[in-house]
Amino acid sequence: MAEHLLVTDGGLFSTVQDLGRFGYQRFGISASGAMDAPAMGIANTLVGNPAGTAVIETTLKGPALTVEAQACRLALAGAEAPITVNGEAVSAYRAFDVKRGDRIVFGMAPSGMRSYLAIAGGLALEPVLGSRSTHSRSGVGGLDGRQLAAGDRLDLSMPAPSGPGLELAPDDRPKPDGAIRVLLGPQDDAFTPAGLEAFLTTPYVVSSRTDRMGCQLEGAVIEHKAGFNIVSDGIMNGSIQVPGHGRPIILLADRQTTGGYPKIATVIGPDLWKLAQARPGSSLRFAAVTADEAEIAAAAHRRQLADRLGRIAPVRDETHRLTSERLLGLNLISGVYGGEEDIPLQSPQT
Repeated sequence: MAEHLLVTDGGLFSTVQDLGRFGYQRFGISASGAMDAPAMGIANTLVGNPAGTAVIETTLKGPALTVEAQACRLALAGAEAPITVNGEAVSAYRAFDVKRGDRIVFGMAPSGMRSYLAIAGGLALEPVLGSRSTHSRSGVGGLDGRQLAAGDRLDLSMPAPSGPGLELAPDDRPKPDGAIRVLLGPQDDAFTPAGLEAFLTTPYVVSSRTDRMGCQLEGAVIEHKAGFNIVSDGIMNGSIQVPGHGRPIILLADRQTTGGYPKIATVIGPDLWKLAQARPGSSLRFAAVTADEAEIAAAAHRRQLADRLGRIAPVRDETHRLTSERLLGLNLISGVYGGEEDIPLQSPQT
């Protein structure tokens, strides 16, 4: 019998993503890939996959799924959206096992923007140009090049869980904070000193015009020196264009490959994941760094992610958790427990 997940509700915008499709931008093909790659790596590690294995990326509210496999192990990382299995809550950043007929339902994420659902063994989808990432505008990759919809079936590669379940403790989970660090250029000389000052000293608000292609910001107008058209040149993940209206647009995973507006700066790699989790209405600031500082930050980011993945550990034996209820049950503190009742255990994620 085929092993797969049946999509009964696609959620707001759920797609299959991996690390992206590289080497084809000169042909006009976008890289795509997970918006928050570190979160994808954590989710995959929790289920024993290589960090770049294809996952389901959700936006604000994920899908509803029915398990049509004997058994499989899943884990969620990124935005900590509420998720239930047969109506019972399960925790993010902790692997959980499901079996045939189980129903998995996502709720709306209370904070953050994108969650990553990893499946042990990965998804049995054929790569397109070396990647399983979905680029929905061009209809390339993933599941028929589009977002998930009710009735889809996602074939599983090797779903049977093995070994102990893994978790990442709350204190070790990434938390976006601080300014978005940028490297000025390559056309920062196309803006007046007042325009550059506005860009670096005033807060900007993420508008509702944000998606996987780009994030348009509201805030102070950035003044051009003379016009806003340039000869089109290459676009990379994090390029910040300033069109004629004077407000920045940050180009992201599904970006176009070239653009004809001057780019005032580029977001450094270690901070791209913060933009993936920035919801409409959230405020952010930019801080300029040098190329040397950007390289140091990138190295520190890689070490931090490796350390974080290294702290993923087997789920602790809850019978050894010293909750008040357990201490009451063991008659180690005062209380009304008689010692015969079932001892309720506190969820480790609360």
